[in-house]
Amino acid sequence: MNKFLALQAAMPTIEGQLPMRWIGRAVTAFSVWRVVGEFPNLPRLVAIAAPHSSLWDGFFGISAAYTMGVRATWMGKDTLFKGPFGGLLSALGGIPTDRTNARGAVGQMSDLIRQRERLWLFLAPEGTRRPVDKWRTGFWHIAREAGVPILPCAFDWPERCVHVLPLFYPTDDCAADMRDLYRIYEPFLGKNGKRAVPV
Repeated sequence: MNKFLALQAAMPTIEGQLPMRWIGRAVTAFSVWRVVGEFPNLPRLVAIAAPHSSLWDGFFGISAAYTMGVRATWMGKDTLFKGPFGGLLSALGGIPTDRTNARGAVGQMSDLIRQRERLWLFLAPEGTRRPVDKWRTGFWHIAREAGVPILPCAFDWPERCVHVLPLFYPTDDCAADMRDLYRIYEPFLGKNGKRAVPV
């Protein structure tokens, strides 16, 4: 059984980085997790992943992305990229954000998406592995400002499966969109039964 998805022509893919791809393949070869669904054939979007309940979520997610060849971009504080591991973080898809920039993280990321020919920005809307009362809405504002759809991805711990779900197109109503996204994620459980949102 194939545990991963086929790439689409328009989506961003990893070029080179063979050692990292070998490591990703080694990790996923021994994992019982799989990825199901279908990638959209789009060059730019904002992807969200929830429920975030374990460090394994990110570890498997990055390994799976390298195994499939998906170029997954994420954002981090610019100070993280100034140390000895800055080059590695950039190679892994990290993009630094400048907290002193008047455009803020949302403006910087939406500008970057519009400027790049291909970019899939991945975010965890919960912002933590602990249970939350509501999501952070930065991903929604980035998608709206950049004029791109949102790709929901769900971790399903009981099934050891990552679901790539249908595209979500944000409207002018953030609160209503959050309620709709909460309903999309309601069936999925993280580690120890954690839900992406309260029910």
